[in-house]
Amino acid sequence: MFSKWFINLNNRVVRWRRIRVCPQDVLLLLPHCLHKQTCPQNVLHSLDECRRCGQCSVGALAGIRDDLGVVACVAGGGRQALAYVLRPEVKAVVAVACEKELVQGIRAAFPKPVVAVPNMTPEGSCRNTVVDPAVVVKAIESLTGAGSGRP
Repeated sequence: MFSKWFINLNNRVVRWRRIRVCPQDVLLLLPHCLHKQTCPQNVLHSLDECRRCGQCSVGALAGIRDDLGVVACVAGGGRQALAYVLRPEVKAVVAVACEKELVQGIRAAFPKPVVAVPNMTPEGSCRNTVVDPAVVVKAIESLTGAGSGRP
C-alpha cells in the first residue's frame, strides 16, 4: 500500500515540475523479467537482443525506443539499474519494475526525475512480467513534451 502511494506521489511531483528533456536524454530502464522465459532468445543486456517475436512486451518496447529516440537499458537488478541511472548523460528516467524496486530506485536516483511504471506480475514476481506499452509511451511523453504540442 505504501509503495503504490509513494509511486503515485512521485509521479505527480515529476509531472508538477513540468520537466522537459530531449528524448536522447531519457533513459527507459527495463527489468530483464519482462522477457518471456520460454523464448529461446535471451534479452539480458539490450533490447537489440530481442527478435520481436511478439511473445512478450519487449519487442513493443524496442519499437517505442526506436520511434521516440530514447535510450533503453535492460537491468538484471537494482545495482545495475542504478549504475545506468547515474550516468551523467541521463537527465530523466522512465523506470519499469515491480513496486518494491521502483520505490528503492526513486529514492536512490534522487534528485534525477524518475517516472515510475509498475509492471504486472501475473506469474509472480520476477517471472514473465508484463507492462502496457501505451503507459510507457505516456510516461516518456510526459518528460519530453511530445504529444502535448510543447517542445
